[in-house]
Order: sequence, then C-alpha cells, then structure tokens
Amino acid sequence: MGKAQSTVVIKNRRASFDYEFIEKFTAGIVLSGTEIKSIRAGKASLVDAYCYFVNGELYVRNMNVAEYWWGSYNRHDPKRDRKLLLTKRELRRLQRATREKGMTIVAVRIFISEKGYAKLDIALARGKREFDKRETIKEKDLRREMERK
Repeated sequence: MGKAQSTVVIKNRRASFDYEFIEKFTAGIVLSGTEIKSIRAGKASLVDAYCYFVNGELYVRNMNVAEYWWGSYNRHDPKRDRKLLLTKRELRRLQRATREKGMTIVAVRIFISEKGYAKLDIALARGKREFDKRETIKEKDLRREMERK
C-alpha cells in the first residue's frame, strides 16, 4: 500500500515574470525540526528566494518556512538558509553557469515527492529587461484570447 499523494505545491509566481528560465533542476532540502510539518501544511513562501554557493555547496536564502503551530522545544528559525542536495555534476554545472554575468539561481516551487520528501525546483535564470516583461504579458494575453475562441 503506497503513501497518499500530497497536493502541496508552493510556487514562486513572481520568478517567471522577472526571470527567463534556462534550465531547471530538482533538489532535496535539508530540513530540521518541524519544518517538514509546516511545508506539508502549506506554510512556506518562496518570495525573493534565491540560491548561492558556499564552499561548493548550494544554499537557498529567503525561503520562509513558518513556525509549526504545535511545535514546542524543536522550533526552527523561519528565514534560515537551507542546504540543497544535488549531484556533484549538477553543482559544478550550476557554479560554472552562475559565474557568467546576469545569471542566477532562483527557487521556483516546493513540493512533496512521492516518497514524502520535500523537494525544491530551482532554475538557472537570466533577469528579464522591461521590454521582455511587456512581451511576456502580450503573449499571455494572446494565449488567453485564443483559448476563449
């Protein structure tokens, strides 16, 4: 008998508006205490979340995981930096890519995997300029118009 399918998906909608995604990766997150319970309750936010390297390891900053309501002595810091788990090949590839000007790593969404682990989708991204953003809005409007007809 398998585990129940989780419907927890927390997205960073602003990221797709501000950035052009070049490549996507799925990473595990090192969590402590009651963080997984808060994520399963949907109490996490990816607004302004981004990734950075320290000693060859990838961390996510500004990811807010609210304190768990029923937690006691095992409470966690909601805004702490969390380590991401990727293969060495993926880490080297991302580190090389972020050395280029204008490239960054952005957190796109958090979800619970089939095995019950919290996963974070990250994207290697390039910032959009103002005219790119207007173009994206026009494309969305056109797509919406086509779907109506």
